[in-house]
Amino acid sequence: MNFAHLRRPPLLAAAVVALSLAHVQAGDAPGAPATSESRYGLFGLLDRNSSYGKGLFPEPFLIDDSDLEEGEIRFDWLRTARGSSHTDNFRVEIEKSLGPVTLELEVPYERNVAPGERVDGIANIDLGARVPVFQWVNQGKTFDTTFGVAFEWGIPNGSAVSKNGELVPKIFNDTRFGLLTLQTVAGLSFVTGPGEAGGSRAFEYGFTLGFTIDHKVLPIPGVQQIIPVFELSGEHGLNKEEEGVDNLTGLAGVRINLDSIGKIQPRLGVGYVFPLNNIAREDFHSGVYTSLVFEF
Repeated sequence: MNFAHLRRPPLLAAAVVALSLAHVQAGDAPGAPATSESRYGLFGLLDRNSSYGKGLFPEPFLIDDSDLEEGEIRFDWLRTARGSSHTDNFRVEIEKSLGPVTLELEVPYERNVAPGERVDGIANIDLGARVPVFQWVNQGKTFDTTFGVAFEWGIPNGSAVSKNGELVPKIFNDTRFGLLTLQTVAGLSFVTGPGEAGGSRAFEYGFTLGFTIDHKVLPIPGVQQIIPVFELSGEHGLNKEEEGVDNLTGLAGVRINLDSIGKIQPRLGVGYVFPLNNIAREDFHSGVYTSLVFEF
């Protein structure tokens, strides 16, 4: 079973734009646009008052991270099962920023176990980059939105689970409504290489909805924030046998941001993974996602 699509990107970015414009046109926006002093970047399209890159957006589980990460190392384990068969996906990821650009290196290991059969190996090694291109913040700083572009390259290594490469250009949006956050990612997947999978194309999409509960509201010792999250990750086939076929998966979980240890902040995460349509149920019936992030 291949769960690579679970972490890649309905497209909600257009809805966010429409919502922002509706507030402005109706005159019910909490304030005027940011002053010119806060604008920076190409054509002044970015805003220093934005929540982007300030640790307010939780790290997603199933879909790609879209926030700016100054420095982060992450260890993930996803186990899914269907009857007597199960799949384990282990992943180590390093992210580092250069100005507004976040660079990413991901090394995954996949193990598929069925009665009398086991297939495992290092999956595609992923290189990625993302950058914000437009930000808008209201004067009261209770609402802000960031649009950006990203690219991911999955490099095959010839293992039993890594025969084909993959190129995924993407767009993303990170929006904050007070303590509520919405992260949306959408992209086009192009599979390269030999075999039946070579030449496949798919539209990948997903979103992460989070609500931040601060230590002041729930004063648990050693815990800075608790963030319940809900995620949706989907893949819509564009050609071959998968044309018009949707594979849809959901997750309900929580991120717990702990107190820093020196310059390092640990962040724990756990989520229950479940299929949302019959195509996804052909791959698995349930799953558990655990994640440990160290931000530095």
